[in-house]
This record gives sequence, structure tokens and C-alpha cells, in this order.
Amino acid sequence: MNSLGRFRLFACTVGITCFVLSFNPYRWQNLWHLVGTSMDPLPTCRGQLAEDTITPLKDHRTFIIAPYVDNRERNIIRILGIVHTEVKELYCYFCCAKATVLQHKAEIDIHVDRFGFPYGLADIICAEPPDCRVAHVALDGSPTADFASLTVFPIRNREPGVPTANFTVCISAMFGNYSNVLQFIQTIEMYKILGAQKVTVYLNNCSRQMEEVLQYYTEEGTVEVIPWHIQRYLKVSHNWRYPDDGTEIGYYGQISALNDCIYRNMYSSKFVVLNDQDEIILPFKHRTWDSMMESLQRENPNVGIFLFENHIFPQTVVSDGNFTNTSSWNRVPGSNLLQYIHREPDRPDYFNARKMIVDPRAVIQTSVHSTLKQYKNFKNIPLEIALVYHCRGPLQGDLSRSSLIKDDNIWSFNEPLIRNVNNMLNRFLT
Repeated sequence: MNSLGRFRLFACTVGITCFVLSFNPYRWQNLWHLVGTSMDPLPTCRGQLAEDTITPLKDHRTFIIAPYVDNRERNIIRILGIVHTEVKELYCYFCCAKATVLQHKAEIDIHVDRFGFPYGLADIICAEPPDCRVAHVALDGSPTADFASLTVFPIRNREPGVPTANFTVCISAMFGNYSNVLQFIQTIEMYKILGAQKVTVYLNNCSRQMEEVLQYYTEEGTVEVIPWHIQRYLKVSHNWRYPDDGTEIGYYGQISALNDCIYRNMYSSKFVVLNDQDEIILPFKHRTWDSMMESLQRENPNVGIFLFENHIFPQTVVSDGNFTNTSSWNRVPGSNLLQYIHREPDRPDYFNARKMIVDPRAVIQTSVHSTLKQYKNFKNIPLEIALVYHCRGPLQGDLSRSSLIKDDNIWSFNEPLIRNVNNMLNRFLT
């Protein structure tokens, strides 16, 4: 073959290679870099194990929550972290056999719903090393970091298993020295009546008696408390939208907690319920979430995200159902759900927020009132099937009692609710 022919063959080979690589979204990130190998006859990868739910990296602009195996599309490690919008490069470090450390440039996908704050939740994505079943990962902003100096994070969801719960409720960011003890107890008992086996609470702070209630439910096996001390690292806002006041993340990092709760319970729960501690998704046509979701899934086989209208039941309008056997409730601080049976009407031209019951395996990213990325369709559930019973202060405080809508559906659960709350208080108060 003459020189011209050899040149054409070489050019053709290079062109085909580049063409093939151009269809690989990880074509440059998929290059693994060997950082080091131990000569120790019993090698280990040394690093400081993460001890908190939120852990800062050395740059103090990246805060790691947890890494999760995610093989729904491809074999990746999806690391949930709170990052500043100016963070552009991060590297994953994996320890493999014989303490071989591999480094991989991460993809940083900041969720769109950060509402103007400089920090937001990000998916930090690295492909799994080939032929290396890693149990931990470390991260750094430098491609040449010393693994021994890094914080290492256990990788979750390595063994999916089968669901142990039908419904897990995610309560994100309990803060503000929360002290509405009676309403919280009633809410947990209502969750159990409706079919929840587990409630995950991301706890920032609460009153001492509320701590005792959480401890009670933890020992019972109903509640899992996740420490959420985000204010140690970031200036948190009570607002969901950035008020240009020097704060760094909205509403105590609520969105970050919700996403972590989905991934934490992705394979252990058939459904995940996303709402606040003063909210209950209350069915009208069914007595339990199980029967409601069975019906909804049968009618909507391609739907994995079910959205329910949020309706305010103002605590300023009190009703007496003349229920007996509730005298012990007077010893507990907080609001009594059975006294609130009037809801505010919808406001014209206002967004009617929704809360969700989701198939966690169908969700990639979520916000508070809707998912951002998902594998299945979503559906708005009509009011005649269920609503979010949101018991709080009024949004339309100028409305008279006669302008509100009487809705005493909560009273239809009064017998099991009173029985459950009394049983709990008999044990808790003695």
C-alpha cells in the first residue's frame, strides 16, 4: 500500500472512532485514572468516614448528603449533594482491590428548583468502575487528591431487596423549635390508620417534649429520625424563594431532604408520601391509602406520581364534635385535629399547591409540589377522591366562618383515631 493509501486508511479509522465516541455522553468522563496502589501486603484505603447527614468537602462549597447506587438506566453512583452554583468540577475516588484508587470526573446536575438561592441540590454522578464492586466513595474538587485525606461515604442501595413497607411518609425539615405535640401525635396515628408503616423525619430542631415523642415512635419502630443540622454549614432561610438577604438555601434545605428520602426508601417502600408534619393526604372514597392506590394504579397503569390538592383548614375556626374519652389530650400541648373541619375556598389566580404519593423507583428528581425528572407519568387526583388536609394558620384570614367550606371527613376516622391516640398517651404519659 502506498503512503497515500496508508494515510487515507489512518484518517478513516480516526474518523470512525471519533464518530462512535460522539454518541457516548460520558466519552471524556468515562476515562478512569489510576491514582495509586498500595504496596502493603494487607492493603486498605484509608479515609475519614462521614459521620453526619450533611458533610462539607474541603472547598466548603460542596456538602455531601449520601451516595446511592442507581442502575435504572446505567450503572452509576448518584451522589446527592448541596453545591454552590459556581462549583464546576468534582472528582469521585473509588477504592478497589488491593487498595487501587481510581478517580473519575463527575457530572454535576444542579436541580432547577433552587428558587434563586446560591446553593441548591445537585446530582453528582459518576459511573461505577468496571470490575470493582465499591462500597465507599470519596469526592474532591481536585483530580490529584490524596485518598487518605478525604472523607469517604458509604454507598447505599447496593442490595435493593424487597419492600418492607407499603407506605413511607417523608417529613422534611422539622425546624423552628417545633412544639405542636398533640397534632403531631394525631397525624402519626392517622398515617398508621391510613396504611403507613414508616415515617421518616428530617429533624433540625424541636421542643424537648417533641423530642420525647419522636423517641417514643422511634423505639416503637414507626419513626426514623434523620439529623438535619444544615444551619451548621449554610445560612438557611425560612422562605422558599430567595429574598436577597444574604441567606444561602431556602426553607432549611427541604428539597434536598425530600430527594434523599426518596432514594433512602427507594427499594424498601412500595410508595413514598411527600408532605409536611401538618398535612395528611385524606381519602374520601376509600378508607385506606392501600385501597385508594390500588384503584388509582389500576385506572392509570403508566402513572407513578400522584398529586393531591392542598387545602387549608385554618386553626382559627374551631368546631366541637362532642367526642368523649379525650380528656387526657388536655395534658398535651398542641392543636386537636378533630376541631378543624372548615377549609378555605380556592383563591382565583393562585397556584393550588399539591403534595404527592410516588412510586420512588419512578422518580429521578423531585421538588416540593411536583417531580422534576421521572420515568413514569404524573396525574392530578381530583378532589372527590382525596385532598391534602393541611391544618395550620389561615391564608385567607379575613374570611368569615360562613365563607369557609364545611368538610368533616376527618370525623369519619374519629373512632380509630381516638383509640390510637389514647393508647399512645397511656404509654407515653405514664
